[in-house]
Amino acid sequence: MKNKLVILTLALLTSLASCQYSEFEENYTDPSKVSETSVEKQFTGFMIANRTYVLPSYWNYFVVLRITLNRYTQAVGWANEENQYVPGSAAINDRWNNYYQFLAQYRELEKVYAELTDVQKQNNRVYMIAAATYLYDHTQKIVDLHGAIPFSEAGMLSTNGGDFGKSYPGYDEPQAIYTKMLDDLAGFADELRTMNINPGILTGFRTQDLINRGDIDMWLKYINSLRLRMLTRVSGTSEFSSRATAEINAILSNPTNYPIVASNADNITFRKHELGTLIGANDFQSGLEDWDGNVAGKVILEHMLTNDDPRLTYVFEPGEAAEGEYIGLDPFLSASVQTELIGSNTVAIYNRSTLSRNQYFPGMLINSSQVHFMAAEHYLKAGQDAQAKAHYETGVRESVHYYDMLRGMSNNNISPEATPPTDAAIDAYLADADISWDGAADMTEKMKRIAQQRWLHFNVVQPNENWAEMRRVDEFELEFWEDGSNQQRLPPNRWIYPGSEATYNLENYQRVQANDNLTTPLFWDN
Repeated sequence: MKNKLVILTLALLTSLASCQYSEFEENYTDPSKVSETSVEKQFTGFMIANRTYVLPSYWNYFVVLRITLNRYTQAVGWANEENQYVPGSAAINDRWNNYYQFLAQYRELEKVYAELTDVQKQNNRVYMIAAATYLYDHTQKIVDLHGAIPFSEAGMLSTNGGDFGKSYPGYDEPQAIYTKMLDDLAGFADELRTMNINPGILTGFRTQDLINRGDIDMWLKYINSLRLRMLTRVSGTSEFSSRATAEINAILSNPTNYPIVASNADNITFRKHELGTLIGANDFQSGLEDWDGNVAGKVILEHMLTNDDPRLTYVFEPGEAAEGEYIGLDPFLSASVQTELIGSNTVAIYNRSTLSRNQYFPGMLINSSQVHFMAAEHYLKAGQDAQAKAHYETGVRESVHYYDMLRGMSNNNISPEATPPTDAAIDAYLADADISWDGAADMTEKMKRIAQQRWLHFNVVQPNENWAEMRRVDEFELEFWEDGSNQQRLPPNRWIYPGSEATYNLENYQRVQANDNLTTPLFWDN
């Protein structure tokens, strides 16, 4: 497995902008010479391959998220600077490279599986369903950053026997990728539910599965909740609108056949069971806190303060010199004033004990609050107001308990003690004029409240979901300082492709080049 983990397939020609062709040949293992592996070992290697983009890591939070998605959603405050809305090449390149290393591991798993006998394939089918589900979760994230990406032909260097000429990957349109993933997930939901798994295989699966520890019921909840996420994302498009409505309704109306993540006990996470494994103990701390990446933005903090949000003391803490006052950083102050405020330690920061110094903080994949908010949106659009309200309020309650749960699993107490959320406090919050479902004037206002609660819930914990949903839902708009010195005056609509695509995959890249800019919206962003 160790040798397999260093295999980089030709999809990685999309990630070698700093390497010469000869360096690629010299430094990466010849697929014909690697040691043998097995489905179960390759499955675990595949899961580990992208762990730094699931478990909170230094590189993801400091290099990638600090200057991109966390700012584009105003989940954080920062001192304005020129060129701040253009995602840096280091962020783009590393995120892209990691995904294609991850995809390469999946292709190797497919290759190993293809060599099995029919009986062995049937026995190991559960691994392939789980692997594809996990792959699609992260493929959606990459599609939602870039749009069209190499997918169906990517990662095939090992499969193609090391033939570079056959392995340059073409680009798949995002609609085609979504269709493929939704079709497969719908099939998985029925197949896995009725599958008879060999007890010996299941024992091994429980050992190799780093997400759900071999719990088939949890995998079913993951599959169906991921379907909900994808269907919700594309529900406003002409290509997917009817399908999204029908399939979301089929899932939500039949929990027996299509269980979903309905409570925090069902949350799908990549968990740390022991310190010192998978991710360094201080990776989240340095990733979020270094260079003031954990400063509270004014809008998100004031929303929580104004409405007595019961999550406030779990999510944020006052600046050390603020004498207990919660102060958010105004995005419209001059850069010099913003810098001075940050340096004064009076601005609030994200709660270190709950988040960045919580060494048991899980890699969050899907949780119950976001699922309930998706259900609320579906029922609202369907004209079923009572059900929409029930899911909206459950989503808020689950979010409050979620942050209480995160603080409870922490082994750090540096931050002030949080105020435990009582049922009365949550009830009062839900009755607040700016939060209450019944107090919203119309469907547009109710959709805005769902969007705001998603934003509050996601904050810096689920940045990809936060940015995607903010682009998709127009009812909730933030105001940003405009960078008059740059053509990109406001946050972008998408990420551009890494420069390695034009260098190493030029013929295929030229087919998408016209849309390779920061202003072209994703197909679901309408």
